[in-house]
Amino acid sequence: MHHSNFVHLHLHTQYSLLDGAIRPEALIARAKEFRMPAVAVTDHGNLFGAVEFYQKAMAKGIKPIIGCEVYVAPGSRHDRTIANKGEGAAFHLVLLVKNAQGYKNLCRLLSKAYLEGFYYKPRVDKELLKECNEGLIALSACLHGEIPYLVGSGQMEAALKAAEFYKETFNDRRFYLEIQHNGIEEQEKVNKGVLEVSKRLAIPIVATNDCHYLKKEDARIHDILLCIQTGTTVNAEGRMRFSTDEFYMKSPEEMAEAFKDTPEALSNTIEIAQRCNFEMKLGENHLPDFPLPAGETLDSIIDTKAAEGLERRFAAMINNGVDVEAIRWHYHERLAKELKVIKGMGFPGYFLIVNDFIEYARSMDIPVGPGRGSAAGSLVAYSLGITNLDPIVYNLLFERFLNPDRISLPDIDIDFCYEKRDEVIKYVTAKYGKENVTQIITFGQMKAKACIRDVGRALDMPYGDVDKIAKLVPAQINITIEEAVAAEPKLKEMVDKDPRVKELIEAAIALEGLPRHASTHAAGVVISNRPLEEYLPLYMSPKDESVTTQYTMNDVEKIGLVKFDFLGLKTLTVIDKSIRLIKENRGVVLDMDNLPLEDASTYALVSSGDTNGVFQLESSGIKDMLRKLKPEKFEELIAAVALYRPGPLQSGMVDDFINRKHKKTAIVYEVKELKNILDTTYGVMVYQEQVMEISKVLAGYTPGDADVLRKAMGKKNPEMMLIQRTKFLDGAIKNSIAPKKAEKIFDLMAKFAGYGFNKSHSAAYALIAYHTAYLKAHYPVEFMAALISADMGNTDQVVKYINECRDMCIPVDPPDINESSMAFTVAGNRIRFGLAAIKNVGSAAIEDMLAVRKDGRFTDLLDLLSRIDSRKVNKKVIESLIKGGALDFTGQERANMMASVDFAMEAAQQAQRDRANGQSSLFGDIGIAAPKPTVKGVDGISTAPKWSDKELLAYEKETLGFYLSSHPAASYRKELEQFTTGPIEALRESSDGDSVTIGGVVAEIKEILTKKGDKMAFVRLEDMTASVEVVVFSDLYKKSVEAIRSEKPLIVIGRLDREDDERIKLVAENISTIDDAKTIEKKIKAKKTHIMAPAGGLDAGKLGELKELFVSRPGSSPVFLHLLFPDDREVVIGVKSEIRISAVEETFSLIKGIITGAQVRVV
Repeated sequence: MHHSNFVHLHLHTQYSLLDGAIRPEALIARAKEFRMPAVAVTDHGNLFGAVEFYQKAMAKGIKPIIGCEVYVAPGSRHDRTIANKGEGAAFHLVLLVKNAQGYKNLCRLLSKAYLEGFYYKPRVDKELLKECNEGLIALSACLHGEIPYLVGSGQMEAALKAAEFYKETFNDRRFYLEIQHNGIEEQEKVNKGVLEVSKRLAIPIVATNDCHYLKKEDARIHDILLCIQTGTTVNAEGRMRFSTDEFYMKSPEEMAEAFKDTPEALSNTIEIAQRCNFEMKLGENHLPDFPLPAGETLDSIIDTKAAEGLERRFAAMINNGVDVEAIRWHYHERLAKELKVIKGMGFPGYFLIVNDFIEYARSMDIPVGPGRGSAAGSLVAYSLGITNLDPIVYNLLFERFLNPDRISLPDIDIDFCYEKRDEVIKYVTAKYGKENVTQIITFGQMKAKACIRDVGRALDMPYGDVDKIAKLVPAQINITIEEAVAAEPKLKEMVDKDPRVKELIEAAIALEGLPRHASTHAAGVVISNRPLEEYLPLYMSPKDESVTTQYTMNDVEKIGLVKFDFLGLKTLTVIDKSIRLIKENRGVVLDMDNLPLEDASTYALVSSGDTNGVFQLESSGIKDMLRKLKPEKFEELIAAVALYRPGPLQSGMVDDFINRKHKKTAIVYEVKELKNILDTTYGVMVYQEQVMEISKVLAGYTPGDADVLRKAMGKKNPEMMLIQRTKFLDGAIKNSIAPKKAEKIFDLMAKFAGYGFNKSHSAAYALIAYHTAYLKAHYPVEFMAALISADMGNTDQVVKYINECRDMCIPVDPPDINESSMAFTVAGNRIRFGLAAIKNVGSAAIEDMLAVRKDGRFTDLLDLLSRIDSRKVNKKVIESLIKGGALDFTGQERANMMASVDFAMEAAQQAQRDRANGQSSLFGDIGIAAPKPTVKGVDGISTAPKWSDKELLAYEKETLGFYLSSHPAASYRKELEQFTTGPIEALRESSDGDSVTIGGVVAEIKEILTKKGDKMAFVRLEDMTASVEVVVFSDLYKKSVEAIRSEKPLIVIGRLDREDDERIKLVAENISTIDDAKTIEKKIKAKKTHIMAPAGGLDAGKLGELKELFVSRPGSSPVFLHLLFPDDREVVIGVKSEIRISAVEETFSLIKGIITGAQVRVV
């Protein structure tokens, strides 16, 4: 094929964040269309997309040229005193990689730019360019390059001097002067000067186009992207914008026409492309070096440590009454088999590194999880203490973790206490060298709803209009905007009829999925055998100065570096705090590693659904499932964790499992061999490991082949499935399985494999769930105190768990400076509020007060103030302590103490000065106590009116984040139950777009003006369980502003708007005060409760129970019963009109408890 005579060498992809709009795959396709032999990517200051670009280009037969448009400081990169942040603060320079040395140098340059030279931009300097230029070709860049800038500003001599520097630094014809024809008048003037520099210094020229978008018509999209980046709108004056629409990926013909006067500039692009021949090494593994004692090898150490670890496990088994001798051979055989695979793959060092940092964590009392993911299937991992669940007892497969037939890096995820996870990372960094260890980058993307909102803002569209459009996107994980338009008729109608909406949606589709910002991966840490700069560039976040790789987790692995997942799990912190509190309060020392897994009280708690705070078992949906399942053993808890997912729930697997457990459905095995594999799950294929076992036992698959089958079934690739089907049937027939039965079994496997879950992961998480349930069942006070302490920064969670304590009849005492500690503590069967949960009271102040308290309890405000360090415990701290009730022990009114703070602090400081001057020792010398300072008001003489209950609660809310002693809405509890569809906390279980009714008190009002000048508001509404932001648009706000400002509890009807699991809002449709009961009744009557019930599950007894429930739960919602028959018929029965129920979650749970398989909807 005849190649084009031009190659693009200056081009920005989506990784020039919110500046470049070219996607790598579209770039490659365009280059292919233009018959370009090569193409370069030169993103601003980074190589974020280098690996992805390299792979995609190579796959299409186009040479990838890796490059970067770097920022060059005008002086030293260490100089951050430059006043001018615009032109002159940093010049642009394009660097292209010639070879492996050039790649290493570019990595080093970019790392230094972030770690040493960051000042608004990541900057290198000329000193670094002198050191790290080998293997790189430099281009003078756009108008922001140093030479074009100097030429453009009339500084020709300075431009010549700069050009001489670059020519000398990038010798051997490695420096080129860029010429561009982009329609900018200034560019044409600069081109003349650049050509003059070229002529005078004999520096070659090169044609570029500084591409920022793919096609000319994409200029508008790129302009919108710039507005998103800068937070402006397309209509804003003086904003950043490109002055022409020429910055696209032009064809060779267009470039030839533009550069017809300087054809050598075109031919030089081919010359440069031919000189750039860097081959990125993918697939090699660069395992970190594990330090070895003299005379040892990695293989010998792992053999020894695994054997010793297994013996420790045996000793624990013997203590638990297990006959180890009868099973020892089985464990040794499995261990030997696993070690052979691990050593054959060259991974002993990996296991030893993980074992080492886990041993360090345990030695420092840092809680470590029992494992997660497929690693729990390894006996070697269990013997080394990496995991804490016996894979043989629970039939967990090693092959699910490491396939002996295909070498791929192991992936062990480790959970640590979230408060101390960073200590383990620091240990690893110190052991392997900070130059060899860092965390991994990740990118936030422009997802469907958020992208629509971003584009809407940039287009200057009214917030309300954009909000309505975004809300029409169905609440579906990873749904695209195009899919949303196809799925939602209202959205399609708006796009077809309204040109503004069409422009919005088209622009949003064009930008959807582009990376928006860089951040740090939640868990990934890379450990290298050499300085990381030799393999990849480093990035430093401008916000918090955290250092990461510039490559994502997948790309890090592709270039052969090993990542380890250090996850922070709050539940481990809760367990650890619980154990400590139990020891302090009861003198009981718990060994969680050897906890019996047959505890009846634990399973009773789980079966009751009383699982708030229990790991993985907190949602209303899983509580409902647990009440039906009533797990009685650990295998059933493992299954519960695996089954509670959309696939199994929607497929009927869950109901089938529950009915089989309770002997309502017969368990039938197609062949007797299936019984041993499926016995623990009542004949239902729940786990991927079961699919693998069936293929091994019935069809003679090797362990490696079984893993290939699992992956094929998970991906549902038709070609692969056909191959696997033939292989399975042939193998089954050889094992004397009837062909018809073999076909049926394979089809069942294929059906359930799509829903099947990793049993190793389920088992590990079920163990944590069991531990937390055990603690809640046996030590509820300590467990709840630990739970609240771990969530002190999350007000909604604290409120939720304090309400839970009230329901459990566990008193939560208010903060007290004489009784409280930093966190929530336990005294007998009571919980004491932690001081760290009081706002404006920092840890330094608390530590000072607790240290002083060791010398004796505080007697009053003056005593406290005269003993503490006023630099740490300042006026703001004291006022917060008073408002939060922490000084109520004095017997003084809070209002009185607040009025006396200034006088008391002055008197206390005077007392401290007197002590410092020796006055107190003078009195002490003659046996008389020093006179105690007094302040009017603190001795009992009131200096301020007593706070009303309303004021008292308001100050509590201000300092504690919620109401502790009472709640303004508490006296309306019955009305809130009657008139709402559930508490605010329950909104987290609702879906996007659901119509709901909530009630509560107004905590905050934020008014804004719309573009039309009308007022709208964002109102934070809270009840006794949580709070939520309510969006009140202008029309409704006009009608309801009096109600909102009335200080009375409100009832709000609206639609839920959830962008993700954390960000939930309610868009109000109607707002009334709770006292306006008649109005509310009329609105609520529209909400109907629909009960969908399998007809087979209903009889006269069940109907009688339902009627009794309806009568006992009166409310305003009419009831409709939908009888569902196996042949898909549905019969709807309206319950008597006089029977109306309270449509709240508790009622729904009771309905589901009566009718197995029932679903309830409120419409």
